[in-house]
Amino acid sequence: MGVQQVLVFDSGVGGLSVWDEIRLLRPDLGALYLMDNARFPYGELAEQTLIDGACALICQRVAEAAVDVVVVACNTASTLILPPLRAALNIPVVGVVPAIKPAALLAEHGDIGLLATPGTVARPYTRDLISQFASHCRVRLLGSSRLVALAEAKLAGEQIDMGELQQVLKPWLAAPPEVVVLGCTHFPLLRDELQELLGEQVQLIDSGAAIARRLDQLLQPASGGDSGAGQLYVTQINERLTRQESAFAGRGFGEPVLVSAG
Repeated sequence: MGVQQVLVFDSGVGGLSVWDEIRLLRPDLGALYLMDNARFPYGELAEQTLIDGACALICQRVAEAAVDVVVVACNTASTLILPPLRAALNIPVVGVVPAIKPAALLAEHGDIGLLATPGTVARPYTRDLISQFASHCRVRLLGSSRLVALAEAKLAGEQIDMGELQQVLKPWLAAPPEVVVLGCTHFPLLRDELQELLGEQVQLIDSGAAIARRLDQLLQPASGGDSGAGQLYVTQINERLTRQESAFAGRGFGEPVLVSAG
């Protein structure tokens, strides 16, 4: 049996937070990272544009490469593209769900904050999760696209403006939630900065480890060893990507390969 391959998809670098967790659990897996940075950020795209573009990109990669499972490592995309993508592919597709259920179990006093993109905060999908798993809790919603840009900047080697981050979190700073769900895969990349501002007493949780465990269930048992280098595919070559390449290289990905965004 050859190396099993995972395709990790996102509009930017957020999927690296999920890949980090997958890699910890299953270093034997190979990876293709598909980044639709030409249409970044997804939180500001029209829904049908996002669905059509993302599904076409992913299906094209799967058709051209040996892929065993697709991970849609983007909360915004996962709220929209999972049904059509699963209908189009004959391999497992795993999406990212905001960690509302584990947050409800962790919050002793039932005080939860969901930090996500405005699109994820607004969608019925998210409200249904809250109703299903946290109806007994107070769930405070905070939507921010700016945090996505800050995470992208951080992985490009830029200094994070803590004052700007503080402004984003201002509604919560006087009385932070017990548990904060990082409902965008970009946000764990800012975990240290978020923890500093919210305080050590606040538990920050995300879905990365749960995604890794789900992949472990879906794939063949670990073969041992390290899979080696992964392949990075992008829909745009730009200055930001050039400055982010060290973040990808540090995770075993080679030089970016440009693919058509359609």
